[in-house]
Formats: sequence, structure tokens, C-alpha cells
Amino acid sequence: MAIRQRLAQPGTSGRVQARRPVRCVRLNVSAGGKVYIDPVKNECAAFAPATVANLGPGFDWMGCAVQGGGDTVVARVIPGKPGVVEIAAIQGDGGRLSLDPAKNCIGVAATETLKLVGAVSCGVSLTLNKGLPLGSGMGSSAASAAAAAWAVNGLFGAPVSKDKLILAGLASEAAVSGYHADNVGPSLLGGFVLIRSCKPGEPVELLQLPFPNPERLHFVLVNPKFEAPTAQMRAVLPKETPMKSMINNCCQGGALVAGILTGDVKLVGESLDRDVIIEPVRGPLIPGMMAVKEAAKAAGAFGCTISGAGPTAVAIVDDPAVGERVAEAMCAAFRSAGKLDVNTSQVVKLDPEGAKFV
Repeated sequence: MAIRQRLAQPGTSGRVQARRPVRCVRLNVSAGGKVYIDPVKNECAAFAPATVANLGPGFDWMGCAVQGGGDTVVARVIPGKPGVVEIAAIQGDGGRLSLDPAKNCIGVAATETLKLVGAVSCGVSLTLNKGLPLGSGMGSSAASAAAAAWAVNGLFGAPVSKDKLILAGLASEAAVSGYHADNVGPSLLGGFVLIRSCKPGEPVELLQLPFPNPERLHFVLVNPKFEAPTAQMRAVLPKETPMKSMINNCCQGGALVAGILTGDVKLVGESLDRDVIIEPVRGPLIPGMMAVKEAAKAAGAFGCTISGAGPTAVAIVDDPAVGERVAEAMCAAFRSAGKLDVNTSQVVKLDPEGAKFV
């Protein structure tokens, strides 16, 4: 059975249903009687995994966490600076990301997490290790935000549940790529996550969908040397959709959910392969993408589509050996049809845990 979570946005009324970890919070009281929350450790590191969002017809409402790559954030206490957030260093970004916490997703996520924790007695310094390439279609910004939120939360004994920390992740995503939870939700919670409701100023509703046979589900992820910024890929989306196309995507989206809940790997692959609204306009912007899609299926994949906004391509198989053959075919297609070199090629499983302390 799916786990239903409803999160109230700050400043709105709404019931919160969330699993809470054991609290371990140390409080102190100032001379004026104000209660401050002290950290329970001086340093905390967290890792958050890559994600595959959209999954074809699940545009903006479906995503999952996958094993393999991800981002790591180390949070350290800054004594005597209540609520202050600083970014000490960023590694693996080629110097492209800002150290200004107001302009970086980890800084925004950390700031929002401190608000959720309460009146803290210290500040936080962050170090980010980027394990995911920028603009990859694998939830790079969401992984950074999720890792930052979980690491900062960990400094105070993790008093805020992952469910509620999605609000911090959403604020971070809104600052860099748009207000959507199909990446940050899975990166924090793990597994498959369906976004039932996600609108600014309204409660957020997420459904975690259990996959019964995780050992049989394998994702083939091929990331070419080509950047597809989310803003640019959203700019090409159609303003109106024909009824026939909408019906098709509703059918395939329903089949995708059915495949997940029943553990039917083939149905998952076939369903994500049949998007007729988003992929047809985004695919041509990624050199060789349509050839990659056909090559993946010819090599044995059940289906192939764009991961997130791209350019990473994702294919579904039920056998890692088949996955390796599919990966080779996809890489060859990117090189021949798209004239693109390949950054990474991997066959990975579903990540059921999401963000974790390391």
C-alpha cells in the first residue's frame, strides 16, 4: 500500500502526516528567557542520491531515486552566529556554482532547514562535493539540496522528518529550477514518489509507491557530454495539448503506476517509453536522443526515455547483463547519431533509502 504524506506549507492550514525520527535536541535558555536549540554534534555529513524524474508520461508528478552517483554535503557548526549560513567550499563543479548561500541550492535548503528546526543557537558552514554533473537530468540540484537539508538537520539530532524537509528542498528548487518535488522528493525519501499536489502556498501531497521486486528492476543511465538546462528545456513545452495526446499519457501514466505497484518491470519500461507530449519536443534538442531510444530497445530494453530534462537517457531492463549490452548500444548511438562523447554509462538499481548520513 502506498504511504500518503500531506505537508502543510508555512503560513497555511493543513494537516501534516509524517513519520518522525527519534528526537535528540539540546535546549538552552538565555537570560531573557528565550529558548535556543543547541547542536548535538559539531559536524555532520549527508549523501543524497541521483534521481530519475518524469519517467516518460509522469512529467512533474513521478520520480525515483537510483543508486550510484549523488552529492555529499558536510555541515559544520559556527558558534555565536545564530541562524547564519555560509558556504565554505564547493568541489566538483568546475568553479561554476556561487558561494553566496542565497544563490546556491545548498544555502537555500540549509536556511529553510534551520527555520524548520527552530531558534538555533549557532550558524552553519557547508561544504559541497558534487558527484553529479550540472544540467544532467539526474536531479543534480535536488541531490545537493536534499544532502544539505539532511546534514544540517543531523547537526541537531534530526528533529525534522524527511517528509517535512521536502519543504526546504522545494524552496531550494524554486530558487534554481522551479517549484516541483519530483526530484527532491525521491532524493530525500528514496524509492518511487508520486507528487499528488505541489503548488506554492498549498499543502504538498506525496505518495511513496513500493516496488515489490526491486532486485529485478535495473536502470540504464547514459549521460552524454551535452548540457540541457532545465529552464531551456521547459521553454519548449507546448502551451496546449490535443485531447488524444492527453488521453494517451493518462493511460500510460496509469500503467506506469500499475507496473510499479505490481513489480512488473516490463510494464514500467513500456509505459515510460510511450510519452507523446513531452519527449517529442525535448528529444530533438538532445543530439541523437531518438536514435538512442531505438538502439536501447533493439538491444533488449523494455523502454527508454529522457531522464528529467535531459540529456541523460534512461532505459529499463530486468537483467544487469542485458543492461550492459543496452548501455553499449546507447553510447554508440549517442556517438554516431548525436556526435556526442559520453560522460558516464551505468546500470543501477532503485535506491530505497534516499538521503542518509555518511
